[in-house]
Amino acid sequence: MPTMTVLRDQQFVEDSWQYLPDDAPATASKVILPLARWLSLKDSLPLNDGQQIGVLLQPEDPLAAILGDLSRLACIALAIPVFKDGRPYTTARLLRERYGYHGTIRATGDVLVDQLFYLHRVGFDTFELRQDQNKDDALAAFTVVNVLYQPAADESRPLYLRR
Repeated sequence: MPTMTVLRDQQFVEDSWQYLPDDAPATASKVILPLARWLSLKDSLPLNDGQQIGVLLQPEDPLAAILGDLSRLACIALAIPVFKDGRPYTTARLLRERYGYHGTIRATGDVLVDQLFYLHRVGFDTFELRQDQNKDDALAAFTVVNVLYQPAADESRPLYLRR
C-alpha cells in the first residue's frame, strides 16, 4: 500500500496512520477505524504491543459517541466532505477546549489550503490536503495572519493579555 504525505506541525511528513475499512484486520501499528467499527469493537479489540487507535468521524456522527473513550484514542480524524461544511471546525474546538483532548486531530476530505490557518486555530494539527492543492501555498497559509486577537485552541490568551 503506497504511503501518503500529510501536513503535520507545519511540515510535510510520511503518514504513519492507516485507514481500515470495516472488514480489514487491525494489524498496523496506527489504525483509524470508522466510528461504527470502533463502537462495535472497542471493548474486545485486541491491541498489539504499542498499537495506537484512531477513529474517523463524519460530520453527522455524534461526538458524544466517543467522549468516554478519548483517553484510549490517539487520533481523531474529522471528515470534511465539502469545504463549506463547518461542523468539523466545531467538533475540533470542542475536543480541544471543552474536553481537553491532547491527541492528534486530523482533517481529511475536501481540505483546501485556504482553510488551513482556520482549521489550525480550532485545534487541528494534521491535514490531508486535497490532491490539487499546492504544497508551498499550504506551508505559507499558516503565516497569512500574524496578529491573533481572539483566543482559540492555538492561543488561549487574547491579544490584550499578551501585550
